[in-house]
Amino acid sequence: MIAICYSKIMKTVVEKTEKFDPQEVIEEFEVLTRDAGKIQEETLQKILEENGGTEYLQQWGLNGKTDSLSFKNCVPIVTHKDLEPYIHRIADGDLSPILTGKPITTISLSSGTTQGKPKFVPFNEELMESTMQIFKTSFAFRNREFPVVNGKALQFIYGSKQFKTKGGLAAGTATTNVYRNAQFKKTMKAMQTPCCSPDEVIFGPDFQQSLYCHLLCGLIFRDEVQVVSSTFAHSIVHAFRNFEQVWQELVTNIRDGVLSSRVTVPSMRAAMSKLLKPDPELADTIFNKCSRLSNWYGLIPALFPNTRYIYGIMTGSMEPYLKKLRHYAGELPLLSADYGSSEGWIGANVNPELPPELVTYAVLPNIGYFEFIPLMENLDGLEPTPVGLTEVKLGEEYEIVVTNFAGLYRYRLGDVVRIKGFHNGTPELQFICRRNLLLSINIDKNTEKDLQLAVEAAAKILSDEKLEVVDFTSHVNVSADPGRYVIFWELSGEASEEILKECCNCLDISFVDAGYVGSRKVNAIGALELRIVKRGTFHKILDHFVGLGAAVSQFKTPRCVGPTNLSVLQILSSNVVESYFSTAFC
Repeated sequence: MIAICYSKIMKTVVEKTEKFDPQEVIEEFEVLTRDAGKIQEETLQKILEENGGTEYLQQWGLNGKTDSLSFKNCVPIVTHKDLEPYIHRIADGDLSPILTGKPITTISLSSGTTQGKPKFVPFNEELMESTMQIFKTSFAFRNREFPVVNGKALQFIYGSKQFKTKGGLAAGTATTNVYRNAQFKKTMKAMQTPCCSPDEVIFGPDFQQSLYCHLLCGLIFRDEVQVVSSTFAHSIVHAFRNFEQVWQELVTNIRDGVLSSRVTVPSMRAAMSKLLKPDPELADTIFNKCSRLSNWYGLIPALFPNTRYIYGIMTGSMEPYLKKLRHYAGELPLLSADYGSSEGWIGANVNPELPPELVTYAVLPNIGYFEFIPLMENLDGLEPTPVGLTEVKLGEEYEIVVTNFAGLYRYRLGDVVRIKGFHNGTPELQFICRRNLLLSINIDKNTEKDLQLAVEAAAKILSDEKLEVVDFTSHVNVSADPGRYVIFWELSGEASEEILKECCNCLDISFVDAGYVGSRKVNAIGALELRIVKRGTFHKILDHFVGLGAAVSQFKTPRCVGPTNLSVLQILSSNVVESYFSTAFC
């Protein structure tokens, strides 16, 4: 039987949806993490008891065993490709216990920005409960540092279109599945940060119209807004870049109490008409605030004076947006949201005072069973044996392997993390990069982080010209001989040929990987190419993924466009206006 400790904690987590005491949540977290190893064993036992009779687990000969040793000896480590046939059978309507004992009723879609197409991932109520547990845990810790009371949140969140699979299951992005769940609204209300915008805006069919209405709702409730947030930092930056273009129109809407004609969706117009009333005084206030800003610095606190912090995922591919976000935020703190993926959650940010670049995530030991593959190679060339949650070592890097309540068993998440410390018995992880996002031609290996650092170094050259890199991505051109790195930049304005040539050379020499430098010196890798694209190109990429069913809230610019992302490569290539080749190694 599962230990009483686990059952009590999970019962408490579920019951606390409407009644929320941050201190109690913190105390529960302390109990969970104090004996993380034991909780992990109990969690695995519960997962295997619930799902041991499934087709997938039975084929590996577990024979009812629920201990971790038997589990690791019998069940192989897999990727999404290995589980795809089982997931598609579920989506197509096979009701037999394939991956889980209870039927799967919902499918989550990944953003699709990494591989070029969305992945299907099972979603169930257990995952929803762990989502709420993560939300409440991190809120409890950050509310201790940055308390909010009876406020609202300006949340730039967007639901994607849901559809039915061949077997009749509801399918949508992971964020949409969360936003549509009744528990989400109850939890936001309990945390005293309900969303400013009505559901008609969040789930509107047109992203640009939803964004406009989000901004308008925020302004209407400007004095009540205490948190500005989105799933990813990109969405917040994108929203306020948009605000720069439409702010006077928004002011006119507020002054006259009449919604812009750009909003044409009837349900959205009806919902906004209930909120929008003529308010000349508010319109004057916003106009004066915006008119006094210097280059939009401190825009967010100017518009929303009672904001305590800005919140969203700010690590990994989101780090390049931090500079612009800080510009809009002024002195407001940036708090990085929790660590998870379309497949489920890993950990909560329980140290909200840390800046996004240093943020860590404490693993919740009861929301799944976690293993960690060391990144070092064995002398025999074989991959190292995974270690358990409490066996990881400080300072070491690992790839995460997840077993959860929704049918993923020993599933490689593909994320590389570093162990930065421990909260009681559970590790605190720092996200490093996606393991499969590598620029590589010869013996070179450059990660997403390496690319980001190179772009940051070269972008400093532009700052003297008061220009910035709006967005960027990369591609390995192996059709050239020799193959070379191609970096795509979208800029905020026009730069001289001399400056861009200097940027191109800087990019090339900023990749310090020994394999890359050595290969460049002997011309085994060709000269790096910098391609400048038209303004709005990366917005076209966003529109492309939204058209495939992705939610804007979940969008991440692909930092490395691989061969499976031909549509994105075509968008980029057709919008190139200038191209430069490095002379750094000539």
